[in-house]
Amino acid sequence: MENTADTSPQYQKIDSVAGYEAAINLVIAQARRNIRIFDKQASSAFNSLERYKLLRSFLLASRINRLYIVVHDTGFLTTHCPRMMSLLKQFSHCIAIRETGTDAKQVYDSFTVVDENHYVHRFHYDSTRGLMALNDLNEAHEFIDRFEEIWEASIPTVSATTLGLRG
Repeated sequence: MENTADTSPQYQKIDSVAGYEAAINLVIAQARRNIRIFDKQASSAFNSLERYKLLRSFLLASRINRLYIVVHDTGFLTTHCPRMMSLLKQFSHCIAIRETGTDAKQVYDSFTVVDENHYVHRFHYDSTRGLMALNDLNEAHEFIDRFEEIWEASIPTVSATTLGLRG
């Protein structure tokens, strides 16, 4: 297949938190099948109306669409992101959220990979430096492989319902 302007890799440096969140929103808008997100913890952007609408549109677009999230700490997501929790309730069949186990806690770079060709990579979760890439199949596959390793080293911790006894 010959590369065209539409399918050749495109890169954009990121140097701010706002730029990082905007880049994630941009790649989420490109998603057609899978979104994989790994970070230290969810940011407040997961409670923004823009992110909510993007994720909701993605999940409504097809029954086979999937959203996978792994974070080191799910606390912020569950207590400060009611929009995300609302999506989880509505789309529990296609959203999975996990927390890293002990073996994966040392992973320090954050990334979002969409389908098999777009990604946003933050070099360290305490830094603002990063890179967004569109149509970079080779590197996107590397991030998918890393995500799968992190996924295997994580545990399900967030669900759409609260189980327990009523009394």
